[in-house]
Amino acid sequence: MDLSDLKSDKLREECGVAGVFGLQDASKLLYLALFALQHRGQEAAGLVTFDRSQDRSEGVKLHLHKDFGLVADGVNESVIARLQGDCGVGHVRYSTQGGAIQENIQPFQFKTVLGPVAIAHNGNLTNAREIRKQLEESGSVFHSTSDTEVFVHLIARSTSSSMRERIGDALRQVRGAYSLSIMTAEAMYAARDPRGLRPLVLGKLDHGHVVVSETCALDLMGAEFLRDVNPGEVIEITSEGLSSWYPQERRPLAFCSFEPIYFARPDSLLFGESIYLRRRRIGEVLATECPAEGDVVIPIPDSGVAMAEGFSNASGIPMAMGLVRNHYIGRTFIKPKQADRDFGVRLKLNPVKSVLSGKKVIVVDDSLVRGTTAARILRLLKDAGAREIHFRIGAPPITHSCYYGVDTPNRQNLMAAQNSTDAIRRALEADSLGFISQAGLRKALEESEGKSYCMACFNGDYPEETGVVTIEKQPTDVDGPGLFSKK
Repeated sequence: MDLSDLKSDKLREECGVAGVFGLQDASKLLYLALFALQHRGQEAAGLVTFDRSQDRSEGVKLHLHKDFGLVADGVNESVIARLQGDCGVGHVRYSTQGGAIQENIQPFQFKTVLGPVAIAHNGNLTNAREIRKQLEESGSVFHSTSDTEVFVHLIARSTSSSMRERIGDALRQVRGAYSLSIMTAEAMYAARDPRGLRPLVLGKLDHGHVVVSETCALDLMGAEFLRDVNPGEVIEITSEGLSSWYPQERRPLAFCSFEPIYFARPDSLLFGESIYLRRRRIGEVLATECPAEGDVVIPIPDSGVAMAEGFSNASGIPMAMGLVRNHYIGRTFIKPKQADRDFGVRLKLNPVKSVLSGKKVIVVDDSLVRGTTAARILRLLKDAGAREIHFRIGAPPITHSCYYGVDTPNRQNLMAAQNSTDAIRRALEADSLGFISQAGLRKALEESEGKSYCMACFNGDYPEETGVVTIEKQPTDVDGPGLFSKK
């Protein structure tokens, strides 16, 4: 049995990057960083280290390890021991552009006239096909199907005299979302797209520096959080220290709203603020916009826990764990002989009947994508004795696909793109259904001029060109809170 369908009601986290400069045992630190960022990609992991300790007349030596699967499964002590060097980059992957093939596992390493380079990328380039076609027509040979390789060719083909200028040349030609960790023998570079769609943070450890996708990785590495890499900024880190510049024009910020809703770990910081507290605040606003009469509030673990706490706090209705999650299922499982369409959900979640039996239950989750898994979970709760089920969602209805590094289903597979809120309620067999509004989400995230979010998956208002010819607004988009109960 393939368990990939168990995440069918979630958008997929889209890669994590890490970089280490000027620190002994860089491979150990990269391992810790990738382990902490595992939630951002479980398809594959890779590390590249630069061994600069040998005689420079022989050139710097690169050590590489890439493998499919989880970090803990593919990176062991012997791998760590082999990856010598005091700097390097790492990557955990879930593919958006390019399939699950060995050639697409990052980091990518390549040679230039200025020396070897390694690169790790989180995001999605919306003009990657256009640039790739131009490069191939001029003689470039691509070895992967990943859009990250576009950066490789643009940097390698630049005629600028310094790596700093070559990176700037490359960034001025691409569109879309990117957070980059780039390593050379002399420097580490951290770059973020001008709208800040994907996260990237800078940290310090002893006399060296690190860059990672989220602050939770800094915690595990024992590094001090310095600051976010600013949208549009490129930071250069050398043995002489740090410098930064902005190779492109500043643009309005459009940080991905699903980072605080779901992608980022709750123990990470965003804009210097706790993700956990942001999610609690979403739950509080949700309770105000979409109240419900109930006996108990329960989360769908693990992502709905903080929002359920906030809902309970604002409503005064006690919270309990009515579902217990099994954290130890593998990638596959032998299904019993008897057919059971709910078996995959039962394998992952088990209801606590003493919490549910005879109760009016308010169920809180972070988002609704296809709706298939949610329907099965609500059925489990009814079978466990819940008298009424009131379903509350901490994200507005998802009505549009994302083109900036999130694996969103096609619009025809998005439940809210094809159905009204009441039609969704009926399909889920819920007694009531409520979504937080876009305005409510902005309020919960405390959006401001210097802290604004991309909400294109809720309203089709894309901040950057997508490469899609036609983008239609969905007539059933909900501007206010979506709330429907049985008549």
